[in-house]
Amino acid sequence: MVSWSGHILPVLATIAIWFIATGLVAWIDNRERSTFPRSLMLGGAAGIIGLCIVFLTMNSVSVWAAYAAFGAAILVWSWLEIGFLTGAVSGSRKEPCAEGISAWERFCQAASTLSHHEIALTLTAVMLISLTWNAPNQLAAMTFALLYVMRLSTKLNIFHGVPNSATDILPPHLAYLKSYYGPQRLGWPLVVSIMAAAALSIWLGSVAINSPAGSAEAVGASLLFAFAALGTVEHIFLALPFRDGMLWGWALPRSRRSKMAQSPITRGEV
Repeated sequence: MVSWSGHILPVLATIAIWFIATGLVAWIDNRERSTFPRSLMLGGAAGIIGLCIVFLTMNSVSVWAAYAAFGAAILVWSWLEIGFLTGAVSGSRKEPCAEGISAWERFCQAASTLSHHEIALTLTAVMLISLTWNAPNQLAAMTFALLYVMRLSTKLNIFHGVPNSATDILPPHLAYLKSYYGPQRLGWPLVVSIMAAAALSIWLGSVAINSPAGSAEAVGASLLFAFAALGTVEHIFLALPFRDGMLWGWALPRSRRSKMAQSPITRGEV
């Protein structure tokens, strides 16, 4: 049975956190580059606070601990996203893709633009999973792992090629990443990814529904369901003429908003 406290409220909280956190990160990373050191310092502090919350809540199975662990994972994830989008932790390659190279060389070059960030994400995921392996509350690790898998799927699909890879919130100093985008096409990897994400969402939703109403289990499963569903929607956006600026344009500088309003959707346009 669906309940307000065990199912609806966690879903609404997840949507709000997703919307606000994404917009905040976009705002931070589209500001003047002179503000980046302070942003990185504040992001690092938020990430450390998140890790402390994970440690403090991993042995609690209460509802508040579920929300706290979920929020802690978002803080850690946001810290790493700020590091990537400011260019501080991206990869060894910071230039456009070379022309006339093979598919494998293109993949290697693309991977080198993200290598440091991917290593940081992987190590953090391993750390959170190891830290909470035998703990009663593993929601922080589960949340981070879900974000990691969804984001990796998005990156691989964009590299392979999707009908719509336009993004308005990518900072100008990372514009070289657009040269690694694949052609505009609807390929089987995106279709499979959407189906897999939808199946995961349905399974997590069933877990939430079958958990005791109002329990920490119901809250945790509902939080994960909402994130999986949002990940599914984001994958669907890759196949539709949708601009992320429609949701997070408020976080962009006024000049970027004006340019976005005047230009049509074009692959790789910023």
